[in-house]
Amino acid sequence: MPHQMAWLIFLLPLISFVIIAFFVRPFVKAESRVAGYITITAIGGSLVLSIWALFAVMAAPHHEIPVPDITWVVIEDGVTIHLGLIMDSLTAVMLIVVTVVSLMVQIYSQGYMHGDPGYHRYYAWMSLFTASMIGLVIADNLLFMFVFWEMVGLCSYLLIGFWFHKPSAADAAKKAFIVTRLGD
Repeated sequence: MPHQMAWLIFLLPLISFVIIAFFVRPFVKAESRVAGYITITAIGGSLVLSIWALFAVMAAPHHEIPVPDITWVVIEDGVTIHLGLIMDSLTAVMLIVVTVVSLMVQIYSQGYMHGDPGYHRYYAWMSLFTASMIGLVIADNLLFMFVFWEMVGLCSYLLIGFWFHKPSAADAAKKAFIVTRLGD
């Protein structure tokens, strides 16, 4: 499995978020299901690549695929921060779990959210949530694991408080935010 394909597992839901948030939501009617189709396609693609990654990892020596890091920040004294990912058997299995569950939620949400004025916003947040979970699974260092953990917490807050006009949803979102802040 080429390492670029491993990056695509994470990038597809992230690209889906960007497309929905910046191109679909402002320009497409609220009753359109375009956002759902984009998200389902992206996460379905991530699932296919995750299955491919599992087979590639199982066929690789030591059940691990080396993926080159990308230098993210270089500090004067030779300290560098790398952005990379791990692709081993545990990661490959967890990628399949995350993408299957996320895909099932997205498919179910097509009918449940149809006609809701926040339909596109919901799918944008769900795409970012899925990308964050995938990033958490594949992160190869604690810095990026922490970043993705915080992104998962932010997306949880946004999704719990999705119907923010209802006091119960707003209160539940605040409670979840406080619990995750104290728990972290």
